[in-house]
Amino acid sequence: MHATLSTAGHSGASTPEELWLSRDEQEAWRRFLYATTLLTERLAEVLGQDPEIDLSLAEYEILVRLSETEGGAIRMSDLADKVVHSRSRLTHTVSRMERRGLVERVRCAEDGRGRQAQLTESGRALLHAAAPTHVRSVRELLLDVVGHDDFLELGRILGRTLPADAPIDLGCPPAHEDESAPG
Repeated sequence: MHATLSTAGHSGASTPEELWLSRDEQEAWRRFLYATTLLTERLAEVLGQDPEIDLSLAEYEILVRLSETEGGAIRMSDLADKVVHSRSRLTHTVSRMERRGLVERVRCAEDGRGRQAQLTESGRALLHAAAPTHVRSVRELLLDVVGHDDFLELGRILGRTLPADAPIDLGCPPAHEDESAPG
């Protein structure tokens, strides 16, 4: 049995040869892939190289997501969806964070069956210490390079690739109300 490629939106191409990217498309794709990978690496490096922060980008995002919830806790499966991690990858990351005292895993309050990650006071304090460093690196490495309007346009463009229910909404407190809020 052969897998079938969806050709929706590509002028009815039906063979692999008709699906190949043009030279310009291939260059754009490579720029996108290289730039997103490099940007992610640089953002992670900034957080990881500060000995007082020493967080991976994934750990930082977990702290942000927990801080945005009421009570600072999220069911592990929901957290995995929000940070785009497999369940096992999230379990390993949260275990590392738990050893550092940044989060703890507790039974879900609603049903007692599942587990949720709970932000600790140490985790909240580290997040507030790390947030200015992270936001500064986002500004320096991306926003200041492409400019405000293109940054917003990039968000709109990439947003078209996401499912309608993608968990990208901002939690509380909104960044515009609290300038020290993590981002």
